[in-house]
Amino acid sequence: MGKIAQGLERALRTRPVPSSTEARLRYLLTAHQGSTRRVAAVLGVSQRTVQRWVTKKPGARRLPGPLQTRAIEEAVRTRWQPRVRARRRAQAEAEGFVFHTRARFGFAAPAGSSDDPRVRWITQDLPGEVARELFAARDAGAGEQQQMVILARALGHAYFRDGGRRAHGLHIAFSDVEFADFSIG
Repeated sequence: MGKIAQGLERALRTRPVPSSTEARLRYLLTAHQGSTRRVAAVLGVSQRTVQRWVTKKPGARRLPGPLQTRAIEEAVRTRWQPRVRARRRAQAEAEGFVFHTRARFGFAAPAGSSDDPRVRWITQDLPGEVARELFAARDAGAGEQQQMVILARALGHAYFRDGGRRAHGLHIAFSDVEFADFSIG
C-alpha cells in the first residue's frame, strides 16, 4: 500500500486498527458473532486452527504464522469501522477535503520560468470532485502512480494555478512523496 492509499485509509478511520494479532482475532470473532467456523472461512484456514489460536488452555495455544498474520491483518482492515468509513467518504465527496503533503514538485512550463523540481510542503483544500475521482480510482484498483496523477492535476489547478486565475500553461509533476495526509470535515 502506497503513501497516498495509507493516507486515505487513516482519514477514513476515527480509531486505530487493533495492533496485536490477539486483539485482531478477538475483533474478527466479535464481528462474526463468536463463530470460529466463519472466521476460519474468511482466513482460509480450518476451524480447528482458529480454535488453537484463541484457546485459553495452557500448552494448547498456537500462534499464527507470518502468512496467517498478514491475512488476519488484512481481514481486520477491510472490516474495521464500515459505517464510519462510509460516512466520512460521503462527507469528503460532498464537501471536499484538505490535502497535506511533502513531495517533490516540478513543472512543465513556458520558457523563462523555473521548472526545476524541488521539495515543497503543501496544505490545500481540494473539492469533492477530487475525492470522488480518487475514491473511484482506488476502488477500481488504481495504483499509487494513477492516484498521484489525480492529485497532481487537482493541486495544479487549486494551488499552482490559483483556481485558473494564473499560470495557464503550467503542468505539474508530482513525485517522491514523503507523506500524504487527508483531513475530512
